[in-house]
Amino acid sequence: MVSMSCPDLLSLSSAELPDLTDLDRPVRPLPRVVTSPALMSGPGWDPYIDSDSDSSTPVTRKRNIIVANFLPLNSSKDPVTGKWTFTLDEDSLLVQLTYGFSDDTETVYVGSLKADIDPIDQEYISQVLFKEHRCIPTFLPPEVHKKYYHGFCKQFLWPLFHYMLPICLEKGELYDRSLFQAYVSANKIFSDKVMEGINSDDDFVWVHDYHLMLVPTFLRKRLNRVKLGFFLHSPFPSSEIYRTLPVREEILKALLNADLIGFQTFDYARHFLSCCSRMLGLEYQSKRGYIGIEYFGRTVSIKILSVGVHVGRLEAVLKLPSTVSKIEEIGERFKDRILIVGIDDMDIFKGISLKLLGFELLLEKNLKLRGKVVLVQIVNPPRSMGKDVHEARKEAVLVAERINSIYGSLGYNPVVLIEDPIPFYEKIAYYASAEYCIVNAVRDGMNLVPYEYIICRHGVSEENPKPDLSHTSTLIVSEFVGCSPSLSGAFRVNPWSVDDVADALCRAIELPMSEKQLRHEKHYKYVSSHHVAYWAQSFMQDLHRACKDHYNRRCWSIGFGLGFRVVALSPGFRKLSLDPVASVYKRSARRAIFLDYDGTIVPESSISKVPGKDVIAILNSLCADPKNTVFIVSGRGRECLSEWFSSCEGIGIAAEHGYFVRWRRSAEWLTMGAAMGSEWRKISEPIMQVYTETTDGSFIEPKESALVWHHQFADHDFGSCQAKELLSHLESVLVNEPVVVKRGHNIVEVKPQGVSKGLVVEKLIETLVESGESPDFLMCIGDDRSDEEMFESISKATSSSLFTNPPEIFACAVGQKPSKAKYYVDDTSEVIKLLKGLSSLSSRKESMPRAHVSFKLPLEVVDY
Repeated sequence: MVSMSCPDLLSLSSAELPDLTDLDRPVRPLPRVVTSPALMSGPGWDPYIDSDSDSSTPVTRKRNIIVANFLPLNSSKDPVTGKWTFTLDEDSLLVQLTYGFSDDTETVYVGSLKADIDPIDQEYISQVLFKEHRCIPTFLPPEVHKKYYHGFCKQFLWPLFHYMLPICLEKGELYDRSLFQAYVSANKIFSDKVMEGINSDDDFVWVHDYHLMLVPTFLRKRLNRVKLGFFLHSPFPSSEIYRTLPVREEILKALLNADLIGFQTFDYARHFLSCCSRMLGLEYQSKRGYIGIEYFGRTVSIKILSVGVHVGRLEAVLKLPSTVSKIEEIGERFKDRILIVGIDDMDIFKGISLKLLGFELLLEKNLKLRGKVVLVQIVNPPRSMGKDVHEARKEAVLVAERINSIYGSLGYNPVVLIEDPIPFYEKIAYYASAEYCIVNAVRDGMNLVPYEYIICRHGVSEENPKPDLSHTSTLIVSEFVGCSPSLSGAFRVNPWSVDDVADALCRAIELPMSEKQLRHEKHYKYVSSHHVAYWAQSFMQDLHRACKDHYNRRCWSIGFGLGFRVVALSPGFRKLSLDPVASVYKRSARRAIFLDYDGTIVPESSISKVPGKDVIAILNSLCADPKNTVFIVSGRGRECLSEWFSSCEGIGIAAEHGYFVRWRRSAEWLTMGAAMGSEWRKISEPIMQVYTETTDGSFIEPKESALVWHHQFADHDFGSCQAKELLSHLESVLVNEPVVVKRGHNIVEVKPQGVSKGLVVEKLIETLVESGESPDFLMCIGDDRSDEEMFESISKATSSSLFTNPPEIFACAVGQKPSKAKYYVDDTSEVIKLLKGLSSLSSRKESMPRAHVSFKLPLEVVDY
């Protein structure tokens, strides 16, 4: 397949590439961390050459394209020569996750550089980065980057996803349309760069985090069958918070253009599913353990799995002489002290001040701990500056100084606040030295500090793979942190409760040694098995599964801008036009036409449901043709349908899903099955009334043959919960009645057994055949679930022995969506246009009366 890369990247895959042995690329210092020996590989990898092939011949390999805001690179510039040097950051999650990929997969990164590159050097730097590190940089214009990253992402989107609403200017940034426009522009640039890296249809794209939530739409628009996964590393807020986002639907629809969407915890996934259900009206369900959202014929899969750490990397850093030396230094400095460590970014959601206040209360309540316990709080540099960050830092410093002034003494400070950047090995040394670790964030996505702490406290145990019970690690973790559910042995706290934090610290310190060892063993077993490679491998396996049906469906692109989406339909599903229908229509001798009402010949959005004069004229013209049998098959009652079509003498009506049937205006109403008593109604209605009174927004729709409880105007979750309970309640009390209880879209319905649109159409066709008027042209048009029963019945009837010569069938759905029909039209206007075209071909003779046509089935005449 021809590469889709840009020309300069194409040249990198040519014969000019140096041999791998000459490639100046750092060798990975660590073996891969895997759960299966079959995935083990050596430290080197060859992105171009098969071992048995000629080195000058490029070989197309499957690629995993990792897309993130920043590339996993360290950069430095020589102040004398001005030459840039780039090295792969082995501590980056983006590098570590590749250890979960198979050896025959090439990894390409797309993202921005954490360095300002002169525009004249950008092309050259791009070539160097792709050649040496398989990185494709996205160079955003400075103004776009400022508004995109520091503006929309950090000042608006990030606080909102962490439950902070901009109620007033003093507390947050209000929505600015220009910032979102920059966000759109940046996402478009990222997607363009991804397109440069895609080599074949076998490539997979994995997009990371909230900075790039629009990338799926741009990629799906370019490649309808792109294999695309997205993982959100931050929290996803509840629908009450998310719905305040002015561009809420645009972002939801963009994410739904991915094949697989990953979340750290079930809570975040649940919030996302609730938003899709409440705001977009989408349905989701679990199938064989996998959660999927049905979206225009595609199933968007949901993945719930937290990120892990690179165990091998942490153990390697623990072995470094510098780390060992630092551990000894810390041990000497805090000799005979109880050491608690905390490592957090400086931002308003990490709860540093609340942690310090809890520690202060611990010292206030426990005299015996004064002079013994030390909290070392390491503060990482903030990722984005703002007045809130400045205030958070100022508050933390003031609280730390107050604690030290009150409870400190000569040579002893209870709080050691480290604000200057320190190397990674020093953090590892503090992890290994501290008996306790506290993570007190008020809201966090997936904080890996507890996982790193557990591994470091365990130490390096290559000789003994089993956990050593002499190791301990004691955690105090906020219940609002993503890793909290997986750490059942930790002390979970409400970070807003200072008393709760202080009590947890006290209980952790007083915990018996045996209990500490058991908690550590439990945590270590989980963290060491659910590492970063396991996470990446599991995500890619689910992405493979989610994309396996890509080429079994036809894809249709609809929508504009950020409303773009792809409709996946069966290969035989195509648009119905007048010409092929007219050709069959003209040569047919007998025709049967079945039409749904709401959403088919009258728009769902129409306030007035009365058919227009043009619709009546078209139907009268069709009915006037003696070759035609035309039926309206609707869920509506027979009274309103009789009134609306009173001027149509020849039209047949099947009301209330076919319970009442009338062949023409002058004919009598028939009812399917035996006459029903009223006992079931006496039982059902009072029960429905109870649920109506307790469910605000719900109501009962009484029909002659059925009772329907509607909850589309009730709260979505509460209405669904009540509907489920009502269904169970009615099924239990009506078990001996001749009715069925069914749950539909926002309804619970009690109706007679054996009544459906599919069954009535099947009986109508059977009656025509047995009456000697067997149709050789069948048309059926509908728009909702009940109409799918008609499509299925027509298909079954024509494939049975009922017909000597099977008729031509035109089963047509209104709207491009998954359907049992083989054809579709876009909307009701196209239905009317199609019917009008057929009516112009019909004979202008008055149709013959069909009073002699009657069901050959046990139906009863009913009074009207």
